[in-house]
Amino acid sequence: MKTEKQTWIVGIVGPCASGKSTLISGLRVDSVQFRHIAQEHSYVPDMWQRLIHPHALIFLDASYSLTCLRGQLNWTEAEYAEQHRRLSHAREHTDCYILTNELSPEEVQNQVLDFLRKKGIIGAECQ
Repeated sequence: MKTEKQTWIVGIVGPCASGKSTLISGLRVDSVQFRHIAQEHSYVPDMWQRLIHPHALIFLDASYSLTCLRGQLNWTEAEYAEQHRRLSHAREHTDCYILTNELSPEEVQNQVLDFLRKKGIIGAECQ
């Protein structure tokens, strides 16, 4: 009897320009769907759970000054703080928090893969 392989859903949240899209575009892991959850734009604190209900939640973060450089954003510190407020529920429930300030995209990817291995979502052979 053939059994179907489980598809794991991994949610990715964080403020604008924290590296969410870069992470998702750089990871291709069999049986894992990486989903960007735009929680930073929602007034519903637990939207990340309602829309996707992921098996694991990863929170990418970056400083205000770095988000301005990375995303070429023209936003205020108050707008950045508001995104963090909107993300607070997700931050409280995250399974993996990564501050991306000093990390390359590859280093962020490696931290995520290490986390997924420890959680048992992927095997040791996944690179």
